[in-house]
Amino acid sequence: MSGKIAFDEIDAQRRALEQLSRKLWENPEGGYQEKNASRWIAEFLEEQGFQVERGVGGIPTALRASWGSGKPRIGFLGEYDALPGMSQTVTTRKSPIKGQRYGHGCGHNLLAAAHLGAVIGLKKEMEKKQIGGTIVYFGCPAEELLTGKGYMAREHVFDGLDCAAAFHPGVRNVVTLGNSLALDSVKFHFHGITAHAGGDPYNGRSALDAAEITNVGANYLREHTTDDVRIHYVITDGGVAPNIVPDYAAVWYYVRAQKRETVDQVYQRLVQVAQGAAEMTETELEIEYLGGCYETMNNAVLAETVDACMREIPREAWSPQEIEFAGALNAAAEKQTQAVRAAYGLRAEMQLHDQVAPISTESDFGSTDVGDVCQITPTISFNTACWGLGAPGHSWQVTACSGSSIGQKGMIYAAKVMAYFGLKVLEEPEILQRAKSEFERCKQGKSYVCPIPMELGVPPEA
Repeated sequence: MSGKIAFDEIDAQRRALEQLSRKLWENPEGGYQEKNASRWIAEFLEEQGFQVERGVGGIPTALRASWGSGKPRIGFLGEYDALPGMSQTVTTRKSPIKGQRYGHGCGHNLLAAAHLGAVIGLKKEMEKKQIGGTIVYFGCPAEELLTGKGYMAREHVFDGLDCAAAFHPGVRNVVTLGNSLALDSVKFHFHGITAHAGGDPYNGRSALDAAEITNVGANYLREHTTDDVRIHYVITDGGVAPNIVPDYAAVWYYVRAQKRETVDQVYQRLVQVAQGAAEMTETELEIEYLGGCYETMNNAVLAETVDACMREIPREAWSPQEIEFAGALNAAAEKQTQAVRAAYGLRAEMQLHDQVAPISTESDFGSTDVGDVCQITPTISFNTACWGLGAPGHSWQVTACSGSSIGQKGMIYAAKVMAYFGLKVLEEPEILQRAKSEFERCKQGKSYVCPIPMELGVPPEA
């Protein structure tokens, strides 16, 4: 079949890809801290003959690696940051690794390696068949902070692409046309006056009061927003002792909605709530805007192409040991597992997805900075089964699967799907023509405006 050269190359490099994904899993790094991950990936790509640019977009841990020449230019969106608090061994019970702060609770170790497999497989096919075009691997940091690709986009790193593909590990094999939400991230810092809470509280001005009044106001604000809006927060600093009036407090907010314009509007209203709280409590407010991202805009033409690829490529069978392992993890999230089976009409005994689901049009109430790339070039996202059916997002179960053979099988399948997708785009020009026409219709003449202002610098490395 077409694509066999790419598949054979991915199989030949399978051990190296698995070792790299495991190395990333064993050495998890947070957003903008991915020094080892970006270096290992850059070195891998250089060994494969790619021209690698490090530190693109002014981000030390971002990279862009290209091979080939001319059009079309196809982008593959790799990520490699981990999540705080998600340390976990490969076992069926919650078991954090002592002293390890981060863990791959979103499977970005698999994500990074799958996109690598895709580009090296596609490169081999292009070489053998003498196919023109350019393939580009983007090493994108800090997806979990939802700003990495935004900073890269602000510096025009994705300009010139004809399309892009983004794989993410998941519980099902499925292409998605549903949208993730646009988002803004902000911290409100309140500065007051300390005093003895019992002896002379009248001399104090509580920063914590201001933070709590902001949260009360935000909760009332929810009543007067559209149904798609999500507002959530966490108090990151609320004082040190009950008998001391806190002179400093901070609260961190996310604002999400289906459209970037809605996020902009609700964000401004939330700022007014915080300003009002500061005035009520006679405290000073410092606003720390952390950036934001766009909603995704998956391309239907590209979705149909990826879906066809997923159905043509054989999937490896799950071993009895893998099914047993996933079953034990699913038992720890029984209600979630049952809900997934019921929602998608899956067999009662299924522990790991072993089908290709129909193209999904369900919207996701999470967010991803892939949305920024979607606004620049036709883009498609898809998942392969790398976790048990009941694995909640950002969980220890996900971390366990992402370090196991379950995750690695899904990773290799995804690499082959992306390589085959890239080959179809190269060999069938009408796919890209139709995808671009759809993209222009959806954009309705609007240009991409990065939500991260130029004056906001890239967060420092840890």
